[in-house]
Amino acid sequence: MSTATLKPVNPANPVAAKPHLDLAARYAADGRREEAIAEFRLALDSDRDVATIFAMAKLLDRVGEDDEAIDLYEEICYLPTPPANALINLAVLYEDLGELGRAERCLRRVLDTYPTHPHARMYVKDVCAVQTMSYDANAAQQLARRNAVLDTPITDFELSARARNCLKKVEIRTLGDLLRVTEAELMAFKNFGETSISEIKSMLNSRGLRLGQGLEGGFEEEYRRKYLDELRTQVAPDLLEIPINSLELTIRARKAIQLLEVRTLGDLACRTEAELMGIKNFGSTSLDEIKAALAAQGLSLRVLE
Repeated sequence: MSTATLKPVNPANPVAAKPHLDLAARYAADGRREEAIAEFRLALDSDRDVATIFAMAKLLDRVGEDDEAIDLYEEICYLPTPPANALINLAVLYEDLGELGRAERCLRRVLDTYPTHPHARMYVKDVCAVQTMSYDANAAQQLARRNAVLDTPITDFELSARARNCLKKVEIRTLGDLLRVTEAELMAFKNFGETSISEIKSMLNSRGLRLGQGLEGGFEEEYRRKYLDELRTQVAPDLLEIPINSLELTIRARKAIQLLEVRTLGDLACRTEAELMGIKNFGSTSLDEIKAALAAQGLSLRVLE
């Protein structure tokens, strides 16, 4: 807020304002709010006193005239040292409108001057809690929308039977799975030719997407963490932390999974057959070897639903 002064009245005439203020007080006490507001307006025409503006703003608030009440509270709160009650009332109105940032700033101004003000402390906690809830709800909504898109089956897209079958053989069943592989990985798959890859790239490009996009911006790390959390509810967590070096794998298989930066059994169990088969020179023999090693520990590669 700025440090502007109240709207000037030239000249201010408290004597002329007093009869209207007396009537306004009488009408307000009798519950005749509309008449009280009318008298307050006349009083303010003569003298824009802070107490008068505050009293009228409170009355407008009570009759549901929030916009005008906010205007009057803001007029007071533009002062360098506004009344604490005006700031608190304005914060409550802001909160009702969903303007949580403004509400918090009003309350912080009160607490800067009165650090132990009970109402300001209580309201600022409420506002901050609502802000957090709003953020969490928005984030959850965005995540749900993203997941819904990524879970779209490959069969929903216009691809040739050959391209669709190639993807199925390497366990790529959803759009999310497809975005988590690179062009080089697809080329390494048996029977995956340039024609099928061009077709897939064209389909993704028409939707503003591309191969390997799901590996960027921490997406894959987030996805694997979520899957690991699920695994920890199904097996002993310590089992997932066993180093890969403890498995009796051939040199070829060990070097291949090192390219994926797989260090523990949990890391390996989060991978799919498609990801492993995408490694250069990784064949079905190495795949069977790794699957057997995991099975001996009661684990398996992630299977796409």
